[in-house]
Amino acid sequence: MPQKLLLLFSLLTASICSSQIFINEIDADTAGSDQLEFIELKSTNPNFPLDGYVLVFFNETNSSSYFTFDLDGYTTDINGIAHFGNSAVNPSPMGVFFNGAIQNGPDVVGLYQANPSDFPYDTSTSTGTLATTTNLIDALAYSNSTTTQPSNLMTILGLTVCTGSTVAKSVQRKNDGTYESKAPTPGVNNDGSGVVINYVTVSTSQASYTEGDSFNIVFTTDTPVTNQTLVVNFTTANGTFMANDITGGFTVSIPVGQTTGQTFVTLTDDSTDEGDEEMLIDVQALPFGYSSANDNVIIRVYDNDYVVQAYGTPLNPTYGIVTPTTPAGYYDSLEGLSGAALKQALQDIIADPNTVHAHNYGDIEYILKESDKNPENSNQVWQMYVETPKPIIDYQTGSSNIGVWNREHIFPQSRGGFSSGTSSTADGINVWLPTDANDIMAGHGDAHHIRAEDGAENSTRSNRDYGVDYDGPVGSQGSWHGDVARGLFYMAVRYNGLNLVNGDPSDAIAGQMGDLASLLAWNTQDPADDFEMHRNNYIYTWQVNRNPFIDYPLLADYIFGANFGQPWSFSLSNENFAANSIKVYPNPTTDYLIFSGIEGSAKAGIYNLSGQLIKEYVFENESRFTIDLASGMYLVKVSNGNQSIHKKIVVKK
Repeated sequence: MPQKLLLLFSLLTASICSSQIFINEIDADTAGSDQLEFIELKSTNPNFPLDGYVLVFFNETNSSSYFTFDLDGYTTDINGIAHFGNSAVNPSPMGVFFNGAIQNGPDVVGLYQANPSDFPYDTSTSTGTLATTTNLIDALAYSNSTTTQPSNLMTILGLTVCTGSTVAKSVQRKNDGTYESKAPTPGVNNDGSGVVINYVTVSTSQASYTEGDSFNIVFTTDTPVTNQTLVVNFTTANGTFMANDITGGFTVSIPVGQTTGQTFVTLTDDSTDEGDEEMLIDVQALPFGYSSANDNVIIRVYDNDYVVQAYGTPLNPTYGIVTPTTPAGYYDSLEGLSGAALKQALQDIIADPNTVHAHNYGDIEYILKESDKNPENSNQVWQMYVETPKPIIDYQTGSSNIGVWNREHIFPQSRGGFSSGTSSTADGINVWLPTDANDIMAGHGDAHHIRAEDGAENSTRSNRDYGVDYDGPVGSQGSWHGDVARGLFYMAVRYNGLNLVNGDPSDAIAGQMGDLASLLAWNTQDPADDFEMHRNNYIYTWQVNRNPFIDYPLLADYIFGANFGQPWSFSLSNENFAANSIKVYPNPTTDYLIFSGIEGSAKAGIYNLSGQLIKEYVFENESRFTIDLASGMYLVKVSNGNQSIHKKIVVKK
């Protein structure tokens, strides 16, 4: 080898060998919804490429990985710094991960010369790869306590020191290689040394806009621009939000001596309902000495072309508008049966192995985005327990359940025996498996008992029994009571081994849920409405079975309640009377009600949600009555001879 080439090779080898990369800082526990967490690396040489490296986060509880972050494509900056974290971290992270991704500790994070695929994670069992020293470059044990440490992981990885921290502080490496806890310093050397970078901040006057709105996107530097004009280029495309969804300038100039530049943009107001979207302001590469303080800024864009249905929400219910799509003869086999025979015949229909389709848990996301749409805005879902809408786009994809909606099993997974689950990868409506009454795992992805729900409230409910242990959040008006009851009645018939009992049964008794007495009362007090019928119709298109307790709520009394043992007849259900003939309006109302569609004498009782009779009227034919009721939801029972129906009304003062 020529001498000059040998010298060059030796210098290059020395440079590579002397370049080191280590974990410089971690902030794993921040206040609120964990929006300011990050991890920072530092290389001994600036502009060090991170290709071939991966960050692996380990859980002390099972000594296995729970989260990995691939570092391919990233390079440390002029100070040798590269930090990765939540989108709200300032200055902006090189790479972004979801809020709450890092566990509070005591845990360990490792830097490996490897790939994420070397640390697989099994979502069905919530377990990752056991901690290992193979290809380990650096590791840091941390805790949100000064008295506890991840001893199991420290033993496996050969660590002897764990640094504790508080919510307001991060764990930081000192120049001597030890660690300390102090105020976070993301994106800069922990000792304050190095090249001073002029950070560029992106801002808008609002965090959300509606199609057709115009606004300024403002770019501001920490200190005045020097030497030459700073030119900032940015893009806005993100998922379904495309270039044709916005017009305006995408280049901003900040003159020398100034700190601010802006551009005016307009959101395209088309006539198509594409759903709500998120625009991403992505700042492109900046000149030397500048860096983004908050790159990848998300702006919510609400579509104003949403669809409003003719039927109401569970809080403002309507009845008889949505027509059942029950196939002809679907329930004919039930006529005249009673007791166990009636229940078995019903199971033979809704668990028919020759007809019914079983879908997986991943499909539920897409089913709910249609079945649980807010009737007042097709770009939202209706959250059952909290009785409020939520944008469909706010579906939970990360580990944090704050501010998002997710999938709530009315019959809890842990108590139903299907917690090991089905696939979380959606297959679509045309991919399904045959099923029968003994296929308990199908309950994991059975949409008839899974509802869209606020993520935090879903966790609060957990696997608690209804009525005796759980009755919704404070202020709940109970618009979901009957929905829950009919979902559980369905599950107790559809699957062998699932039972409804009185009281608050032990979680250890597999397949039992309570409280049956409350559920039977709820089925009457909160009758099936058009929202539920729409769900029933749509889910049928996927699963090819229906919830019979929505089609015929009275069936619950003949299978679980006071009429058990008595023969069932469809004449008892008074379907036409209930759905089409009797009208109680206006709804909502303020001070009067009109009863119409009645021939002859009738009686109407108004009950509160506790079942207490408040007012009673006797009348003939169509009548109007003045009412004096406080604001809230009430149940109206209208009786005409042997026929009776229940309606929900809302009083607004």
